[in-house]
Amino acid sequence: MPQTAVRRIVILTGAGVSKESGLDTFRDPDGIWSRVRLEDVATPAAFERDPARVHAFYNARRRALLCGDIAPNPAHAALARLEAEWPGEVLLVTQNIDDLHERAGSRNLLHMHGEILKARCQGCREVTPWAADMDGDTLCPACGRAGTLRVDVVWFGEMPFEMDRIFSALEACDLFVSIGTSGSVYPAAGFVQEVRMAGQAHTVELNLEPSEGHSRFAARHYGPAGRIVPEFVERVLEDGW
Repeated sequence: MPQTAVRRIVILTGAGVSKESGLDTFRDPDGIWSRVRLEDVATPAAFERDPARVHAFYNARRRALLCGDIAPNPAHAALARLEAEWPGEVLLVTQNIDDLHERAGSRNLLHMHGEILKARCQGCREVTPWAADMDGDTLCPACGRAGTLRVDVVWFGEMPFEMDRIFSALEACDLFVSIGTSGSVYPAAGFVQEVRMAGQAHTVELNLEPSEGHSRFAARHYGPAGRIVPEFVERVLEDGW
């Protein structure tokens, strides 16, 4: 590897990475928001108005994630390999609420939109690993109250998690890679601009097709994530770029 190789890498992943594992995206023409109004299932107001409907929506998605047919794909595996073999830091920031990066072996990972396999109590604020269904009668394992549990994901109108740490990493990185994102959801869609304003980091988009912000990236590669992500990781590990 060249001595001038980049050292600090930040990778942003979106629904396009998990789509090849069989999980639905949100904003594709046939995605989740084409079938369900986000205002009905993904806002604090929706949960206050109809918690049973919101619970049912996330229960179904949780069960789908945990069925035996869903597994990490080559893109997940390649990113775990990059973290394991790169001599510098690799921070993976995902918009996905599934656990496929973890299953593939990624460890330095931030779920900016939360995790569907965790529950949060709105009473005591405790966050608990959660693989089962939940409803209005489910008791919080920490405080014992009923009706206070919700899925630990970020709904529209809420602040994404770990933003201070993410922005610090973006300002300090040498390489920023965006994978499988539409480029339409902020603040993640603005990450590439944050990197560009911070300095001389190289920016790369890997996507099935150009995102809304594709012109902001210095390099762009398009195709299925299961093919182009392993190819890109191989080049980074061999050549330092």
